[in-house]
Amino acid sequence: MREYYPLLVVGGIVGLLSIVLSVAYALVKDKKQSMGFERTMKDGEIVKRLMAYAKPYWRQFVLVGLVMLFTIAYDIIAPLIVGWIEETIVGEFELRQLFIAVAIYASILVVSMISTYIQAIVLQKTGQRIISHLREDLFIHIESLAHEQMNLIPVGKLVTRVTNDTNAISLMFTNLLVNLVKNCFIIIGVLVAMLCLNYELTLMILCFVPFIVLFTVIFRKFSRRAYRKVKDRTTDINTYLSENLSGIKITQIFNRENEKMRDFRNKSNALGKAKQEQIFVFGIFRPLVYMLYISSVMCLMYLGGKGYIDKVSFLGQTLTSGTVVTFYMYISKFFNPIQNLAEQFNWLQSAFASAEKVFTILDIEPKIVDAPDAIELDEVKGEIEFRDVWFSYIPDEWVLKGVSFHVKPKDTVAFVGSTGSGKTTVLSLICRNYEFQKGEILIDGIDIRKIKISSLRRHFGQMLQDVFLFSGTIRSNILLREEGISDEEVMAACRYVNADHFIDRLDSGLDEVVRERGNNFSAGQRQLLSFARTIIHKPAVMILDEATANIDTETELLIQDSLEKMMNIGTMLIVAHRLSTIQHADNIIVLSHGKIIEQGTHHELLAKRGRYYKLYTLQYHKEQMRK
Repeated sequence: MREYYPLLVVGGIVGLLSIVLSVAYALVKDKKQSMGFERTMKDGEIVKRLMAYAKPYWRQFVLVGLVMLFTIAYDIIAPLIVGWIEETIVGEFELRQLFIAVAIYASILVVSMISTYIQAIVLQKTGQRIISHLREDLFIHIESLAHEQMNLIPVGKLVTRVTNDTNAISLMFTNLLVNLVKNCFIIIGVLVAMLCLNYELTLMILCFVPFIVLFTVIFRKFSRRAYRKVKDRTTDINTYLSENLSGIKITQIFNRENEKMRDFRNKSNALGKAKQEQIFVFGIFRPLVYMLYISSVMCLMYLGGKGYIDKVSFLGQTLTSGTVVTFYMYISKFFNPIQNLAEQFNWLQSAFASAEKVFTILDIEPKIVDAPDAIELDEVKGEIEFRDVWFSYIPDEWVLKGVSFHVKPKDTVAFVGSTGSGKTTVLSLICRNYEFQKGEILIDGIDIRKIKISSLRRHFGQMLQDVFLFSGTIRSNILLREEGISDEEVMAACRYVNADHFIDRLDSGLDEVVRERGNNFSAGQRQLLSFARTIIHKPAVMILDEATANIDTETELLIQDSLEKMMNIGTMLIVAHRLSTIQHADNIIVLSHGKIIEQGTHHELLAKRGRYYKLYTLQYHKEQMRK
């Protein structure tokens, strides 16, 4: 009995570690709220949704599976060949038999290497196609969200979902899934081979399997928890960077660099701690699995050595040197896939955590969607009517209260009022950027809710106060990637709105580089480019929201001239604080606290001496004082 004491010591150590880890598993609370979960999604549901993206590429995965059989065969057959070689050398040695064995081993190895190469190439190409499809679906879905929904989601969070999280998911298709299957088959194949070779030693090795399963279950809990923390902290820091880098000029103006740096350091430290926890979890699990591997090897060597030297049988069977060598290799082949499964499981948790966050965005239902019977609008005359429209951003806090008005085709209508009166909201509702709660909005006598959103917006051109230019060139910003428009047409649009005055002075003309947000152009130049961008797409209805605000006098004259030209193109809706820019409007609507209190032409409203008269008189006196 004493000869088995070393085995009992090993078993006692492994058992003690198992008890310690089980207690830790029971004590650690896995409260989802404390981990910053946005929602909880089962692994099965995540896998099912991800497999929907992989389904079109099933042929490639079948090919990989067939090729993978050769690498699995190598892992199972190679130890048998090495064991045969060892027994050949120890027994009656014949060089020809050695050459044959080595040739067979080398042939299997070469086939395995070629198979591994083919598998890697096919998986990488297929995986990248799958992720590109997922990334495109995510981007298209984000584009479909309403303005209200976009206002609630930080830009940095969306950037993280489209980039970091999809990259983490790509590991599933380029590495994880196939290798998980491969490792499972290797484990099964090696186990069968060991049972056929010596079932008594196999039973000894299988004694370690329950501990591996136990360690894996415990690790799964801690690993998923750690990975979710890393994902949440990464999202936090990306969101913070996106917002603060965009507003860095404000930070510099108010000399708040130190305060912002302190906030950034806190978020960076939080991310660092989350990653340390992740490394710590994996740093414990991998050595534990390796400890089980070494323990099984020690037991094999102990039993094999005693059996070979003392001719002692183990459970009635004498061990040979070839059996010991083969089992030594098989233990490595058995435990290496298990260790790989541990590492791959680590990555799998990252992929699942990322997939959950991606699907959380994809599961957001757009608030503004096409009605089942929505129609296409091939042509728009530009007649607009509001009928008792009520709207609120926050429930029961009405921004518009029973607004009704009528705009004739090709009329120019201006909206005037103090800040918060509802002017910009009126323009947003016409394009269905937001959904109103009560009333009707008609375009050419058709309820806009019965028109396809893309068709409706195609006939509108919006020119806002804060003009957004994309990185690229002047041409790409005017065309917005629309094809079939020549440079002559682009320049004609620029001349029509007076943008050619500064474009002609640029070295590269339409090819002049536009930096991020167009910060290498003045506010007036950006506004003129937005006019050209609107004109080139030939809208039936044009919307100008504070288009002349914060513009110098010289540029304002150019813009005024452009506005007068554009009034002849189609219906025009204008919001302007400078009342001098809307004197020629066909109708001026004065709003106050979400209600229309006056409307008429410039001269009619002045004659009424109401709110418009007071606003105009006040601005007139201010302009005279500046002069």
